[in-house]
Amino acid sequence: MKNNYIVGFFASLFLMASIPAESQQLPHFSQYIFNGLHINPGYAGYKNEGYIQTTYRSQWVKFPGSPRTLSLAADFSANEGRMGFGVSYVQDRIGLTESNLGMLTYSYRINTGDKGRLSLGLSGGISEYAFDPSGIVTVDPDDPTLPGSRVAATAPNMNTGIFYHNDNFYAGLSAYNLIGRRALLREDVAVAFHDFHYYLTFGGLLNLRENIQLKPSVLVKQVKGSPTSYDLNAMFLFFDQVWFGGSFRSNVRIFEDQLQENLSNRNAVALVMEYFITPGLRLGYAYDYNLNALNSYRNESHELSLGVYLRSKREIVNNPRWF
Repeated sequence: MKNNYIVGFFASLFLMASIPAESQQLPHFSQYIFNGLHINPGYAGYKNEGYIQTTYRSQWVKFPGSPRTLSLAADFSANEGRMGFGVSYVQDRIGLTESNLGMLTYSYRINTGDKGRLSLGLSGGISEYAFDPSGIVTVDPDDPTLPGSRVAATAPNMNTGIFYHNDNFYAGLSAYNLIGRRALLREDVAVAFHDFHYYLTFGGLLNLRENIQLKPSVLVKQVKGSPTSYDLNAMFLFFDQVWFGGSFRSNVRIFEDQLQENLSNRNAVALVMEYFITPGLRLGYAYDYNLNALNSYRNESHELSLGVYLRSKREIVNNPRWF
């Protein structure tokens, strides 16, 4: 069999589940630091105003079968900020495979002091995983090992998370793909996609001088069988209008069942920029570059996002740009 499309896998491997080591991963975004709904349901309603963001990511440009990811997420708060609601959709294409994830999210928020809040979030929805053989060129057109047309598997899905923040610090812990594995009728199509995923994130905001602030943050991601992946981020905020900074992404072997060969070949860096065109409209861009892996290819990635705040004129929002 000759394949004109090579199924790409994410350079950032997301890390720990209870199922075997051939795990593929949930989509990755370099700009998750500005829209945490993709990594933690407890984030819903955090901004205390309506917010909609769409993101398009083209990974490993010019690499055959490279990942292409489109997302749309929206969330808002209600009941004087005690509740958060969200909706999200992610389409991820890698080579001949495709996943479509649609989720509804609810969070309940508890005051923990004058400025702190603790959010408990839960999301539920449907996941579809598909394989389309139309891009394959074969020596034998009647190859019995290949399906004749697009095949797909669907399953219910549930994610949960806890998220804490005050004016200068935030932390969150979440788990994804908690149910639905046993409902997959076509496990040969989807079993590797629907593994448990765990996310730990934390960060803060430091005032360096007037009109300049620094936001350092860390994200740790796990799925069983894959190395533990981590992002180290540093973003600068200038005049409450421009974010500029970057990330370093790497992997480390912690558990015995994790892959351990050539982890240094999975290092990557990202340049991230966000600009508030108006107080209610933000434009973001991220450029990723793999330091070692796929070094014989043009291996950079591009990510573009657009966010809109649905702010009421009567609302008073503190620090809407921080986290």
